[in-house]
Formats: sequence, C-alpha cells, structure tokens
Amino acid sequence: MHSSLTEGASQPCFNGCFPSPILVSEKSHNNSKCRVNNVTASNDDFLAATCSSLHPHTQFTDHESLPSLLDSYTSFTNAFPQFSKTSEVDQIRSQEYHHLNHSNIGFDYTGYGLFSYAQKQTSSPTASIASSSSSLPYFTSQPSFFDISYKSVNLQSQILYGGDESELESRIRKRIMAFMNLSESDYTLVFIANEVSAFKIVADSFQFEPKGELLTVYDHSSEALDMMIESCKKQGVHTLSAEFSWPNLGIEWRKLKKMIMNRKEKRKRGLFVFPLHSRVTGAPYSYVWMSMAQQNGWHVLLDVCALKPKEMGTLGMSLFKPDFMVCSFYKVFGQNPSGFGCLFVKNSSISSLKHSSNATSIGIITLVPPLEQSHLPHESVTVIEETEPKAVTESETCHKHEIEELMSKDRNSLLGMKNELEIECRGLDHADSVGLLLISSRAKYLINWLVNALMSLKHPHQENKPSLIRIYGPKISSLRGPSVAFNIFDWKGEKIDPSLVQKLADRHNISLNSSFLKNIRFSDKNQEQSQWALETRASEEAGLGLFKKIRSPKCGIFVVTAALSFFTNFEDTYRLWAFLSRFLDADFVEKERWRYMALNQKTVEV
Repeated sequence: MHSSLTEGASQPCFNGCFPSPILVSEKSHNNSKCRVNNVTASNDDFLAATCSSLHPHTQFTDHESLPSLLDSYTSFTNAFPQFSKTSEVDQIRSQEYHHLNHSNIGFDYTGYGLFSYAQKQTSSPTASIASSSSSLPYFTSQPSFFDISYKSVNLQSQILYGGDESELESRIRKRIMAFMNLSESDYTLVFIANEVSAFKIVADSFQFEPKGELLTVYDHSSEALDMMIESCKKQGVHTLSAEFSWPNLGIEWRKLKKMIMNRKEKRKRGLFVFPLHSRVTGAPYSYVWMSMAQQNGWHVLLDVCALKPKEMGTLGMSLFKPDFMVCSFYKVFGQNPSGFGCLFVKNSSISSLKHSSNATSIGIITLVPPLEQSHLPHESVTVIEETEPKAVTESETCHKHEIEELMSKDRNSLLGMKNELEIECRGLDHADSVGLLLISSRAKYLINWLVNALMSLKHPHQENKPSLIRIYGPKISSLRGPSVAFNIFDWKGEKIDPSLVQKLADRHNISLNSSFLKNIRFSDKNQEQSQWALETRASEEAGLGLFKKIRSPKCGIFVVTAALSFFTNFEDTYRLWAFLSRFLDADFVEKERWRYMALNQKTVEV
C-alpha cells in the first residue's frame, strides 16, 4: 500500500482512492485519475436527498413562514429514512443526559465525555438525602470523579520511566486506549492538562534538526496551534502553513504537496501537524496527506480533537500511524467542561524527543481520586460550626448516620465492589454501543440538513433575493465534518458582527462560537471578493472584547460557528435554524435591544 502511494505521489489521489468515505477528501483537481464513479454518484444522490428534506419549500423570506418542527421532521425523515436507525442515541440522551433538554442548546464545543449526567447524579447523595437532612446543618457537593495533579517532569522521562500511578489512573488509561482503538504496544498515553498544553509540550519536546520546519494544515486560528508556532519560532524553527482556496476553502493541494516534498537533501524535515477535518468549516482532508508527509521524512502530529467518537477505528488509522496524536475528554458532556487532554506518543518515535536532561514540561498531569472519595465519608460533608455548643438530638444522630451510610454506598458504587476499583465510563460506553456507522450517519444527516436549511433563508422584496447567511467552506456533502462556519448579512449586504450573533443566540438559550478563518488564497478572478471578505484579526478581536496584543494583524474572516455533537438531535438543529431566520426581520436586532432594556431597565450594548 505504501509503495503504491509513493509511486503515485506526483499525482496524489484525493477523491475516491479508498472505498471508505472517511478517507476521501475535498474534490480533486480535474486531471486526477483516481476518481471512483460510484463515490461521485453517491454524493450526488445525497445532495438530491438533502435538497428534498425541506420539500415543498426551498426558500424562506419570513421567519413566520418556516414549517413547524413536526412538519420539518416529517420531511427530514422522508428524505433520510435511515435516520430512524439512530434512535438509540435519542434514548441514551433522554435516559442519561436529560439535562440537555432543559438547558442551553450547545453548538459551541465538541469532544468526548467520560461519564454520563445520570451517573453523576446517582453517585451523589444530594438527591437521596434532601428530604431527611433538611433540618441538619450539612451541605453536599457533587462528586468530581477524579482530580488532577500537576507533575514536574520531562515528556521523554514521563514516557520512559513513568512513575507511581494510581489504580484509578491506570483504569482510566486502559479504558481510553480501548476507546481510541490503540494498543499499548504501539502508543503511550500521557495525560495533559488540556489541548493547548499538549501542543506546546510537543513543540517544546520535539527534537528539531538544524533548519527544521513546522508545517501545519489549519484554515482557522487556534490557541493551541498559536502556542506551538510561538514555541517553534523561539527554537529557530521555520514555520509553514497550508493555504485554502476561496470560496470553498479546499486545500491548495499543489502548494501543500510542494512544501511536503520539496527538499534538497534526504533528512528528517520536522513536524507535520494535521487534522482530518476542520473543526470550524467541516472541510474534510485526506489521510493521503499524512502518508505523503511520512514518506518524505516528516514526523506527524494528528489532531483528533474534532473527530467523532469511534472514528479512531477506521481503516486510515490502521494504515497510517502518526507519531503523535492529541485529543481531549470532558468529565460529563454538556455539564462539566473540566477534564484533561491526552497526548499519544508512538513508542517507535520516542527517540525523536529531547533528552530528559532538558527543562521539565509544564502541563503533564496525573489523575488522582477526588478528595471527598479518598478520605473518610464525613469529609464529603461540610459542617457549619455553631458559635455556641448545641445539643444533638437522637433523631439528628440517626440522620447523620444515614447520610454517611448513603455516601459510603454511593462511593462504593462508583469505585466498585469487594475492594476492587472499577471505573464505569458510561460516556465512552455509550459511543461504543452505538458504533461508528450510526454515529457518522446521524451527524451526516443533521449537519447537511442544517446547511441546506440555512441556505434556504433569503431576504425578501428584492429581485435576486440575496441570502441571509453565507457559508464558508463545504456546503452539502456526505463527506463534510459536523461543523459549519457562517456569517449573517442584512438586507443591505452588510455583515452582522459575529459577537452580536452570539449574544443574541445566548439570549435565546442557544450557545454558538466564533472563529477566525485564515490562510485563504484568492485566485486572480476572485481578487475583487477579497476586498470585502477579508478583515484584520486585530480589529475584529478588539470588537469582541479580546484586547490581547497582536504584533502583525493578519487578514482573514471572523465567522460564527456551530458544531454538532454526538447527542445533537433534530429539534436542536431546527431551533438553531428558527432562531437565525429571525434575522430576516430587518428590525430584529433593534427589537432585541429594546426588549433587553425593558426587562433590565437599563441600556446595554448588544
């Protein structure tokens, strides 16, 4: 397999070389000889099905003309009858994550949750003892499952020598390795504080050769990537970035191929940092880029933070094993954003790290049992001290014993029976039970329905009916990732500030995010569009209230982003569409401002 890729490197295959759509990238250039007709036909059929999901209406010029949720769902399931096969996800959501139905709809983050919300609730004694302890001066805290402790150690030393590891950490390590479909004989897992720390640790620890290079493939700004680039520049490493063609933001494949393959001598080039799709635009990228980099002497860091659960089990990961991988885990999805990052280092690549005599890495952590679960039961309860001694009745003494007994049982339920530590990661178990096929299918149907629905919103009273929403990156595609980048434009064609869209969405219990698209290349025929499309990052960040200093403002586009998660359902996507359709009303923003003033009795800029 590798030899055939090497022989065909001059004409890389980007579309249809592999039967799995996971391995297919953006549309290849016209001269590609690798295209498979059934892949193209399949995508055309999917496009037709998606467009029919809003039947019989294809354009909406008034938010009141939108079909109802029920009618929209009926059209959706008629277009995608296979969606009903993903009902297991809805059952899991209602049983284990019922908080998602009573809080903001979260389109502002992706990731994996280790534990479920129901698991968090049942492991807490709060609900069980609420009625019996109302007269007692006790307060309970929610269990944190685990705490983290920072270590002062070099990355290479941590991998080679490790150190004392708690039973809890060992169990979670094994569970994550199994979830990611990785063997301990191939990779070592290092727990990191977060994604930003993981990227910086790799940059600080990687042994760049003289005149080494860092080559990244990102169509958007990333704090983690910025930290890595800054660290590499301090080491004298030359940094390179892939470019993306306007308007679909596909990779400029000729330029990237040249940067990967162009070398004057046979030596290790440096570090190639690559995601399988953009977490902002949803643009997919082919595994072939990673393979090409490996064959041309690059070490590869694969960013899997934006991957859907179970995508690590695909064919590509078994063929092209990167030197490093980074991802992150939440404790409880949608409820507790705390957690940790994971850095996977291929065992055969440990020699590429700096020696242990170098400075320690900031951000390596160890997982330890939480304070309230590693001590006696009464340490989970805070007692309010009285200013004067108070007699304790027999009834109160009994209540106290009941509380401690319940907490002890709950603690044992979390940690196991018979003095054996058992870690039940229901969040990972749920993804395992559903499987890659259904997870990918569900995300594909929902994200493409949303993209199609957003494109159907048109401004009224004009001949050409300009679109309310402009989408950046891929449009309807069976291969796109579960995120979309867009901006809203008023009837005069003026862009509405993404930060304002976020604020108004939050007011309607919808959480969106924003990002800064960059590395965009305009062709000669699109130069005029670059004049109005590009913005400076410095001015836009100031507008968002982010007043950090930027030495050299870079051109790009600030966008609103929405990312679909494992548990996103159709109602979530419909509510987002319905909210954004309100901007068809030319007075919507002004109305929201007056509404806010009436409720709060003060003027607040939105």
